[in-house]
Amino acid sequence: MKQSTFENLYQNNWEQLETWLNHLDHHYFKNPTELAKFPKLYRQTCQHLALARDRHYTPHLVAHLNQLVLRGHQHLYATRPNLIYQIVQFILTDFPYWIHRHNSLIGLSCLLFFAPLLLSFWATQTHEEWLHFLMTEKQLEDLRTLYSPQSTFARHTQEDFLMFGHYIKNNISIGFQTFAGGLLWGLGSTFFLIFNGLIIGAIAGHLTQIGYSNTFYPFVIGHSSLELLAIVLSGAAGLKLGYALLNPGRLYRLQALRQAASEAIYLMYGAIFLFLLAALIEAFWSANHLISPEIKYTVGTALWMICLTYVLLLRPHRAT
Repeated sequence: MKQSTFENLYQNNWEQLETWLNHLDHHYFKNPTELAKFPKLYRQTCQHLALARDRHYTPHLVAHLNQLVLRGHQHLYATRPNLIYQIVQFILTDFPYWIHRHNSLIGLSCLLFFAPLLLSFWATQTHEEWLHFLMTEKQLEDLRTLYSPQSTFARHTQEDFLMFGHYIKNNISIGFQTFAGGLLWGLGSTFFLIFNGLIIGAIAGHLTQIGYSNTFYPFVIGHSSLELLAIVLSGAAGLKLGYALLNPGRLYRLQALRQAASEAIYLMYGAIFLFLLAALIEAFWSANHLISPEIKYTVGTALWMICLTYVLLLRPHRAT
């Protein structure tokens, strides 16, 4: 086979491999499904290099293929970064990228969650029947007992660990419901965002109205920023699934759903991390009666500022 024919036949393969190598050089892993093609392209190029050498093609072509093979070998067989490195990379690079890539859906999720929350908080102050429409008297009594000024939230260490597990289960359950609700054409995610906003607003409004602010707000200020942000991100991920079903474009709906899920899952990774961190703070910090309310307010405010800065200002440095 002439070299010109050989080059025309396989030039596209080499260009694809070089594109992936450039992406990998910048730690850019946008589409895991497409990334799976990389080993196949690498093996094909290895075969092409062997053929080029055997047929004594020009040194320029052999050198080019050899360079591609060396770069491919370095990425394919390189030692994977440890877990801590991967977590740090996700927090500083990948997660901000996916947040800003879906800022419109996150904005819509914020509106669907915080607007009902604020409305419910106001309605509880002005219309007492509104509270009984959302919660039973037994639930209200439990709340008043839990956040009574006489309550110190004092627990033993073993109980803290038990509550940590309870908070994780509760938080992950809320996040999964909100995310999976997107499969119902986005209606499920919309419902859970609005419903959770109404409940949280009603609880905060009621406890404020009856004078339990000094026990309620020091307790929730520490973990609220992480937990509420995680709910919003779960809602945005679910809305992405719903939008793919409503507007699949030129794809079949199942294909559009798979494509949307491959991106939405990164928002859920971040949401789960935030839920876990919120549960940790809620169990071991928020309920600690030895920490003064002033310190809790200071730390809680700092966490709110960090979360807002992270979501609104942090820009990822990665290839697009």
